[in-house]
Amino acid sequence: MPAKVGAVKVNNVSSSSIFNIGDVYSMSPVSSAKTFAGGGSFNTGDGIRINLNQSNTYVYDKDIVDQSRSE
Repeated sequence: MPAKVGAVKVNNVSSSSIFNIGDVYSMSPVSSAKTFAGGGSFNTGDGIRINLNQSNTYVYDKDIVDQSRSE
């Protein structure tokens, strides 16, 4: 059944989003990210105490491109 769409105002569409008006069969946005962080980086909560003494994060990534971008 066709969609009935009224007035639409779009202020912003970011680079990692999909914007569609009307009927659609399938929408599948794709994104990827690589994050490097040291010990204790992603802790959340109240009253957390972390003692790492010495913490090093070594990153060796010989790939220039990890995933090809297709548009």
